[in-house]
Amino acid sequence: MSLLTRLTFPGFVSKASSALFCTTLTLGVLFLSGCQFGRSDAKAEESTAASEKPCEIRYGLPIDSFVLVEGQVGSNQFLADILLPHQVAYTLIDRMAKDIELFDFRRMRAGNPYTVLLGPDSSARYFVYEENKIEYVVYTFDGDSVSGYRASKPVERKVREVAGIITSSLYQSLLDGGASAELAVRLADLYAWSIDFYKIQDGDKFKVIYGERFVDGESVGVDSIFASSFNYRGKEFEAFRFDQEGETGYFDAEGKSLKRAFLQAPLNYTRISSRYSLKRFHPVQKRYKAHLGTDYAAPEGTPIHATGDGLVIAAGYNSGNGNYVKIKHNDTYSTQYLHMSRFAPGMKNGRAVKQGEVIGYVGSTGLATGPHLCYRFWKNGQQVDPFLEKIPASFPINEKHRPVFEALVAKWSKALDAIPYPESEEAPAEPKQDYAKIN
Repeated sequence: MSLLTRLTFPGFVSKASSALFCTTLTLGVLFLSGCQFGRSDAKAEESTAASEKPCEIRYGLPIDSFVLVEGQVGSNQFLADILLPHQVAYTLIDRMAKDIELFDFRRMRAGNPYTVLLGPDSSARYFVYEENKIEYVVYTFDGDSVSGYRASKPVERKVREVAGIITSSLYQSLLDGGASAELAVRLADLYAWSIDFYKIQDGDKFKVIYGERFVDGESVGVDSIFASSFNYRGKEFEAFRFDQEGETGYFDAEGKSLKRAFLQAPLNYTRISSRYSLKRFHPVQKRYKAHLGTDYAAPEGTPIHATGDGLVIAAGYNSGNGNYVKIKHNDTYSTQYLHMSRFAPGMKNGRAVKQGEVIGYVGSTGLATGPHLCYRFWKNGQQVDPFLEKIPASFPINEKHRPVFEALVAKWSKALDAIPYPESEEAPAEPKQDYAKIN
C-alpha cells in the first residue's frame, strides 16, 4: 500500500484553460486574486473585470496565488534541507522519501530545479521537483497529509533540416549549421555499421531531416532522424526511417537495412595503433610474429562495446591477453576483446549481451605497453581481418511494406534534394511536412 495519496490526473489546473481566473477553489484552499487573502465583503463586490484577472499557470498550478521559492538542488543537499525551513513536518518528508514508486529522492540530482509554493502563513503548500526538462513531480501538503503525482510539460515537436560540408569534424559542422551536438551522436549511431567516423575527411558532406522537441521555446533534444544522406569518401550513404512489424529501423533506398551484424568499431578510439598483420614486430617480445587483431589506442577506462549480439563464452585473465572477453555471435562468428582494465559489472561466462552493450573498459593488462584494446575477429574458428569481411546485413524491408516504403523514400529524397549545402547562397527552406503524419 502506498505511503502517499496518489493523484492520477495530470494536474490540478490545465495550462491551456482560457476560463481560469484567480478566484479558484482547489483542494479546499481558496486562492484569491493577487494572493490577497481575507478580503472584506465590500472588496469582494468589486467589478468582475478586476476580480477575474487571468492567473499565470505553471506546473498546472495558479502560481499568482502563492509566494514562490525557486532554487536548484545543491551538492550533497537532501530533501529535508529544502522543506524543513518551510514548515514541512519531518514525518511528511519521511513519507515522501520512502515512497520510491512515485519518486526516489536518492536520484535527486544537484543542479535540477525545484519550486516551493508558500501559502499566506509562509508554510509550503506544494513542492515541485523537475526530474528533467520535461518531467516533474508535484507534492501537495495539507495539514498532516501529503499527496503527489507525476506530470509532464507540453512538448512541441518541429521538423528541422541541416546540411554541411566537413572541414574539421562532424560535430563542429553540425554546430555551425545550427544543430546540436546530440545530432552528431545520433548520426554516428545511425551509420555505425557503414561509416567509420574516425576516418571522416575534409570535403565529406551530409544532409539531415530530423525532429526536435521544444519545451517553453527551448530545445530539449532530438526526437528522430527521418532521413539523411552522407557523402563519405565519395560514396553516398542514404538512410530512411521506417517502422515495420512494430520496430523502427533505417534502410537505404533499396530497402536494405543499415544495421549490420557487427559494429564498425568496439569503442570510441583515438587511432588504430596496429592492424591485423601476419608479420608485425611485437613491442614487448621484441620479435616479429603474426598480429591477428586490431589495436585501438584509447585512454584507460574508455568503455568497450560488444560489436554484435551474442553469448559470452570466456571472461577471465591470462598473462598474454590480460583481462579479456570472448563472445560467440553465431555458428560462424566470434569476437574477442583483450587487455581490459576491468570488466563491466556482471560480465561472466554464459551471459547474453546485446550489440553496443558495455562489456569492459580499456586498460593495459597482459602483454601491453600502454592502454589500448586488441580486438580479434573470428570466422569459422580462424582469426580474420574484420575490415576485409563483408558483414551481413540485418533484415530488409518486408515486401508487403514495400509500396509504403517506396512512397516514403520518394518524399524524403525530394526533401533532401531541396536542401542546399552551406556553400550555396540559397537559404534552406522551412520543411513543410506535417510532423504527426510522418512515419
